[in-house]
Amino acid sequence: MANIETVNEVNAADAQAANVPLVDIKDVSIAFGGIKAVDHASVDLFPGEVVALLGHNGAGKSTLIKILSGAYPRDSGQIFVRGEEAEISNPRDAKAYGIETIYQTLALADNVDAAANLFLGRELMTRWGTLDDTAMEAEARKVMGRLNPNFKRFKEPVSSLSGGQRQSVAIARAILFNARILIMDEPTAALGPQETAQVGELIKQLKKDGIGIFLISHDIEDVFDLCDRLAVMKNGQMVGSAKVGDVTKDEVLGMIILGKCPPGATPGPGALDE
Repeated sequence: MANIETVNEVNAADAQAANVPLVDIKDVSIAFGGIKAVDHASVDLFPGEVVALLGHNGAGKSTLIKILSGAYPRDSGQIFVRGEEAEISNPRDAKAYGIETIYQTLALADNVDAAANLFLGRELMTRWGTLDDTAMEAEARKVMGRLNPNFKRFKEPVSSLSGGQRQSVAIARAILFNARILIMDEPTAALGPQETAQVGELIKQLKKDGIGIFLISHDIEDVFDLCDRLAVMKNGQMVGSAKVGDVTKDEVLGMIILGKCPPGATPGPGALDE
């Protein structure tokens, strides 16, 4: 197995040196039954950056992310990964480009431990054709030690873990196989303050490793605490984008609710004129 830390650092350094986004979604559209769920949307993501995707339910943000993750084929537009146009028509294609999605449900197998979840469907085998539990646990301890050094419950089924610990397992599974672009769907939903703080620390560690994150969230506090930039969608179109430090929480709410782009943001095709 490749050295995950080395590969991530090299890729991140190369992309940063050339000032090339990890992923660049340009003018992407998709329609269902004649209704445009995503209408000429564009957004990019750089190494070590967290970009929030915001909007009401039905705004188009989840559909846009499903296009990036290969769940939906786009009708038009382009996706570039590290400067090269990407052909993504299914989730396997997305994984090949280093794109992993962590859904709100986490999609963990509750009855088995962390190592078994990390290698689910990609198990390591011994030369005799049996599961190599020792090797899988060793790799699990290595990646968890980098991501969450306080995690110690390797022998327990994930059903017994806290919400924050389960997020650790889901994130570790994504980065174990060299993901460089993470899509996180409401990672702190239904978590208490302590577990939310734990997930925040995980995200900060991923940023240090040069991984780029698209964060779907309805929590404005999370967005301002964890994200570098934000992009707001409404009615399938991009209202605008901004650095978090250039807008206020009230202005972001105005983008979400009214579709109005404040002076500190870059307007998109879906922004209303003042």
